Amino acid sequence: MTALTPRQVRRRYLVLHGLRWLPIGLMIPVTILLMLERGLSLPQVGVAAAAQGLVVLALELPTGGLADALGRKPVLILAAATNLASLTMLTFADSFGLLLAFWALQGVYRALDSGPLESWYVDAALAADPHADLERGLSHGGTVLGLVIAAGALLSGGLVAVGPIGGVSALTLPVLVAVALEAVGLVAIILLLVEVRPARGVAALRASVREVPGVIGGALGLLRRSRVVLALVAVELFWGFGMVTFEALLPVRLAEVVHDPNRAAALLGPAASAAWLASAGGAAVIAHASRWLGVPLTAGLLRILQGGTVAAMGLLAGPAGVIAAYLACYVVHGASNPLHMGLLHRQVDGQYRTSVISLNSMMAQPAGALGGVVLTAVAGATTVSTAMLVGAVVLAAAAPLYLPAWRASRRPATTPAPPAGPELVAQATATEVRPSEP
Repeated sequence: MTALTPRQVRRRYLVLHGLRWLPIGLMIPVTILLMLERGLSLPQVGVAAAAQGLVVLALELPTGGLADALGRKPVLILAAATNLASLTMLTFADSFGLLLAFWALQGVYRALDSGPLESWYVDAALAADPHADLERGLSHGGTVLGLVIAAGALLSGGLVAVGPIGGVSALTLPVLVAVALEAVGLVAIILLLVEVRPARGVAALRASVREVPGVIGGALGLLRRSRVVLALVAVELFWGFGMVTFEALLPVRLAEVVHDPNRAAALLGPAASAAWLASAGGAAVIAHASRWLGVPLTAGLLRILQGGTVAAMGLLAGPAGVIAAYLACYVVHGASNPLHMGLLHRQVDGQYRTSVISLNSMMAQPAGALGGVVLTAVAGATTVSTAMLVGAVVLAAAAPLYLPAWRASRRPATTPAPPAGPELVAQATATEVRPSEP
């Protein structure tokens, strides 16, 4: 097949990236409410959803090795097929066991899907042009992600508002549309993703798997040697735990305020759409705003601010107040990620860069699973507002963990330091996007 031009590579990457996240945008407003509609209690929802984080934690590094050994395209096809199967299961799952299986399959999908598309884009772009502007394509990818999740959430709210249709409940309609879109995405991967790789068989796969323990050991060794890296990675434990408040509990809180789950889902569609646009806005302005206090102190302040917005979601009365706090939370959420990743990139280089970044991301998974179990149990035993206040305190408690990075930034450097301004923040934004999960 004729080699792709740089423009073709970028366009195909953006199309596939958009199709990857559009179904997720549809699912964000309805997943938790649908599980409650199917008869699960809130603590059962937390236990079932925890399966995703635990599966991702177990499989993320091994699936990265699988993508390196077999190629990006086969792994992306397997990921899309897994997601298609899990979403199809959700259309009829009405028991705790089936919903637990849905979340476990989602964990397999997330692990398989984590990284191969971006890796294909970088490889293909450099093959087409060794001097390709990678940052431009990755930045465009972040823009596409925000737009399609916003569009998906808006469409989801609209579908709930017009439902039910026949025997299909209003909350199930977005799932059916997500299934159709995932099928389109699978076909698009097969047709658009062109990958030329030498034949690599079982031996290469075994070799890749054998390297995983060494990679993990090297990354953990860096954590032991660097107090700054250890503190930054530890932030993810608090962040992952606290994110349950605005990912899983917010729909329940909104349903509680409006006294109608279907109306809450209809409201949450446009609200989630606006939240993702707010997140993009926060990421866009923080590179300049962080100049006043410096990146470490600004990052710590944002942790406290996000805790405050979550507390407001739990305490404010009426849907307008809850949604306003939700939007403010996402402004802070979007601003926090590039600063955090910028600080981490400043501390890591060489052969363990990707491993430490993956480890940083992985820390949020068990923390999110624990948060799902603990906070839903608190909500079930007391109130949703109480659980959100607990999550708010945990989010804010991460702020002191940025002090080691602040102290390190004030020490005289023996070698020239990398740029600490917006350029580094932009690099971090292009490196990792932290989207909310259903």
